[in-house]
Amino acid sequence: MTTNELEGKIALVTGGTKGTGKAIADRLAAAGATVITTARNKPEETAAHFIAADLSTPEGTQKVVTEILATYGQLDILVNNLGSSETPGGGFAVLSDEDWENTIRTNLLAPVRLDRALLPQMIARKTGVIVHIASIQARLPLYDSTLPYAAAKAGLVNYSKSLSNEVAPEGVRVLTVSPGWIMTTASVRMMERIAASSNTTVEQAGQSVMDALGGIPFGRAAQPEEVAELVGFLVSPRAGYLTGTEYVIDGGTIPTI
Repeated sequence: MTTNELEGKIALVTGGTKGTGKAIADRLAAAGATVITTARNKPEETAAHFIAADLSTPEGTQKVVTEILATYGQLDILVNNLGSSETPGGGFAVLSDEDWENTIRTNLLAPVRLDRALLPQMIARKTGVIVHIASIQARLPLYDSTLPYAAAKAGLVNYSKSLSNEVAPEGVRVLTVSPGWIMTTASVRMMERIAASSNTTVEQAGQSVMDALGGIPFGRAAQPEEVAELVGFLVSPRAGYLTGTEYVIDGGTIPTI
């Protein structure tokens, strides 16, 4: 990492208070950026400028945009990290319209709205970077448990590519990062639930997750900091010619090229 390579830059990381989002926020701050994070609930401790907002709603998006532009006058880096899947398992038949709509609002419409609101000032200044955090489930969906999430992330990857083609001539770079399984606190809790329900160890539960993904050649999940390091490079001047590309960071999980 080049020290202070992001000095003077204003960055927003959505879902930036825990897990991968927090790791990304910390990585950008360590490189000298002024970092803003947003989530529904304020964390106990945060060094970043925090804005409480529900980005699945237009009102939440407008709150974030208004506060950023009123405070800083600009945004240089936007990392659309917010994403979640809370739908029940069981395949297509158990999913309601509400399940689909809630998932799409969070995983697709939230970044679309933020981009639409914050891109004009980037275009006017002929500079800016947007990173969309998608998922390998856009290519490798787990239909039994996360069908709406996988579909929304596939839409995000396609949208990101289209947006990059539109705004690259205006000096704005748009990129996609698609992680595989990441060892966050939520992942640990999931393994603990699997272990408890199947009367196995947490290690065996972790192996069952890898088996469900078809195996991870690297033999483990990613650490949040590893994903953050990739994002830190992509938003830096060192990646100045990169745009319109999806970067998969999955330890080799996807079995095709």
